[in-house]
Amino acid sequence: MENLAFGFMGAGLGAGIVTLGAGLGIGRIAGQAMDGIARQPEAAGKIQTAMLISAALIEGVAFFNAVICMLIALK
Repeated sequence: MENLAFGFMGAGLGAGIVTLGAGLGIGRIAGQAMDGIARQPEAAGKIQTAMLISAALIEGVAFFNAVICMLIALK
């Protein structure tokens, strides 16, 4: 019974860490993109495209890791 509780606790902590990391990563991308756009407004389109692609990749990794945490919790 104790092993089950540790599994739930580990899955919960893992999901929290994944969420924290994704939030920090996307926040850093957005901040750096705003800095880049402020410095070179003519490159705004290219910067936004790169920012959106990077944010989507981070969200994909975060979603994958959250699913893994849920699989561990439901095992």
